[in-house]
Amino acid sequence: MDYLYIKSLHIIFITTWFAGLFYIIRLFIYYKEAEEKPAIEKNILTKQYQLMIKRLWYIITWPSAVLATVFAVWLLILQPAWLQMGWMQIKLGFVAALFAYHWSCQILYNQIEKGNLKFSSFALRIWNEVATIILFACVFLVVLKTSFGWIFGVTGIVGVSVLLMLGVKLYKNIRKKNSWDKN
Repeated sequence: MDYLYIKSLHIIFITTWFAGLFYIIRLFIYYKEAEEKPAIEKNILTKQYQLMIKRLWYIITWPSAVLATVFAVWLLILQPAWLQMGWMQIKLGFVAALFAYHWSCQILYNQIEKGNLKFSSFALRIWNEVATIILFACVFLVVLKTSFGWIFGVTGIVGVSVLLMLGVKLYKNIRKKNSWDKN
């Protein structure tokens, strides 16, 4: 098979893998928040979220992870010189982090299957950003092909994330203050 087809398939499955990872955490958050609803609503929502989570995890996310890995290995077989390059070695470190992140999502999935998700929705929202940082680092490494180019991209996204979180916190405080003023 031609190199560009393999590369295209790798990019497609990386995209669907990340889509699955981003959405699975959102579903974990919705599941966690549903646990705090009244009993009837809680039962309906948690069952629905469990079904959605299971389908996303085993029909999209896991197969995408496997196929992205297969095509990545294939690309490395076609381009073994990449393994000697600093940017690729750093990227493979981030790929290892991505697999660790994926495995952590599997642990969270297992907790949901047992009806005992231990993280708060806030902690899950923070955890969701880890995949974003890994994605930014990998994209900057692959596109720029420098060992240090990824630092600027990751620093930028972390900075933007911190500003967004501060903005959300400020907004919540303003809303809370205004609701107290009305009472």
